[in-house]
Amino acid sequence: MFTLYGLNTPNVYKVTICLEEMGLPYTLEPIDVRSGKQFDSFIVEMNPNAKIPILYDPETDITISESNAILHYLAEKTGQFFPLEKTERAKAMELLFFQAASIGPLFGQRAHFAFHAGDNKNSDNNNDYALERYSKEGERLYGVMDEYLSRSGKWFLNSYSIVDMAVFGWVHTAVHMGFGTAEYSYLDTWFSTMKERPAVMKGVSTPDILPTFPEPKRPPSSAPVSMRASQ
Repeated sequence: MFTLYGLNTPNVYKVTICLEEMGLPYTLEPIDVRSGKQFDSFIVEMNPNAKIPILYDPETDITISESNAILHYLAEKTGQFFPLEKTERAKAMELLFFQAASIGPLFGQRAHFAFHAGDNKNSDNNNDYALERYSKEGERLYGVMDEYLSRSGKWFLNSYSIVDMAVFGWVHTAVHMGFGTAEYSYLDTWFSTMKERPAVMKGVSTPDILPTFPEPKRPPSSAPVSMRASQ
């Protein structure tokens, strides 16, 4: 039985969704990152970067961190939800790196500045520039995902895969925070389709559902977002 170290965060949700979709038995050891438990020595021993999720596979005695690496490990181990054809495999890796390099970090920064940083009414602690930058970039990335889906169809690849699981963990959290997808028709349809999968919804309730968030702060500028706007 796998052991998953994590909490109710977007990256952990990717892995719980994957384990549920693959029908793999696992136990979840909660790591309260909000109180700094990820810096406990036993976590750092498993992952020097002190991040969750971390997965331990007793069958192979392998401990692995980085959520998309975990998804790929499980897909390769089980032969599920990852394409065999060379072109599709290359596209899958492209999208997994895109999610890890762009969607996760930028959505995380958008959430930070929309909920936790600064006070838009206090000129001594002004947050407007960062809030506008990451809000626009978040919307731009919604547009990029919408474009990918317009080319591929129902899923990010030709069939349902770990790419969909990787992206959903972050989009689900973003929508829950108030960053909706309604303006992006392909992405919005994909999001609704994902929510119809029982394993997906079980995955995003393990170990717990997301907390309630207030209305996010919005940037003062209402300038249109360009898909090429941010570098």
